[in-house]
Amino acid sequence: MAISRDKKQSLVSELSELFSTAKMTVYAKYEGLTVADLQELRRAAREQGVTIKVVKNRLVRVAMQQSDTLKSADTGAMTGQLLYAVSSEDEVAPAQVLATFAKTHDALKLTGAVSGEGKALDTAEVQALATLPSKNELIAQVLATLSSPLDGVLSGLSGNLHALLDGVAEKAS
Repeated sequence: MAISRDKKQSLVSELSELFSTAKMTVYAKYEGLTVADLQELRRAAREQGVTIKVVKNRLVRVAMQQSDTLKSADTGAMTGQLLYAVSSEDEVAPAQVLATFAKTHDALKLTGAVSGEGKALDTAEVQALATLPSKNELIAQVLATLSSPLDGVLSGLSGNLHALLDGVAEKAS
């Protein structure tokens, strides 16, 4: 079904606004997914702060041309029936959402991505991105690494204090 020129223009403006704040846009082939599957994917994506869009590739290219940073992005891999996962909060979230969904739905195939800086990523890079921990998990890992020497010093000091107190208690009795 053809859509009107006005509808296309509003879609392009909506997409260009979405891309202007996006940290990462991942695209995947979805041929063979049912409407219920897409609704399930959208629900899972929404929980992670990711927006799923199913629009014509030509409209996406036009919207990307309106962004200064995405103008030079390679869009050669954007062919076929694609859906776009966009996140303005986390670079890893779109890839993780699609990769997790693809584990249970073979019809979804990751194809590529475009970073917020306009760098095109291929399928292997998107797969690698999907295996990274989330931003909050990385922060927790860094904090644990930074605090582990302090934990060691504290446990060493408390062990020596207990031994000293035990010695003093023995002498006192």
